[in-house]
Amino acid sequence: MQYSKSTDYALHALLHLGHSDRQSNIGIKELSSKLGVSESYLSKIMSKLRQDGIVRAVPGVNGGYELARPADQITFLDVIQVIEGRQRLFECSNSASQQHQLLAKPGNEAEGDCDRTDAPRNTCLVERVMYGAEQHLHQYLQEQTIQSVLNMAAKNCEMKP
Repeated sequence: MQYSKSTDYALHALLHLGHSDRQSNIGIKELSSKLGVSESYLSKIMSKLRQDGIVRAVPGVNGGYELARPADQITFLDVIQVIEGRQRLFECSNSASQQHQLLAKPGNEAEGDCDRTDAPRNTCLVERVMYGAEQHLHQYLQEQTIQSVLNMAAKNCEMKP
């Protein structure tokens, strides 16, 4: 699994907005310069973040972008889902195969598993494992916020002599 460059730029842009010492917005020109990405490309990313309520566009000559909510309320999962979409990471494409049918067939369960009712008999066992992994990843990304990363950065700066 690999996230797109758009996700990378979105997260870095939000960190820059959250880290800004000034309490005002930051223009797209400055932001794109800091991130080393074209203004047009970054504008498309920021537009997605704006539509989802993560950033707010400030109009005018001195306009730009600012966080639309506190940095501790913007999770990495929020940003990834806005940029990458909210689809599942894995979907079984082999559910019609003979092997899948054998694994899902009643009576082929390991001893002691016959009474389990936590999933339908036709559930893909591979998909169940992958879904569990996805849930753990989502939980971790939900716990990481723009503010938590800014706090880590501040802590690292304090540790340097």
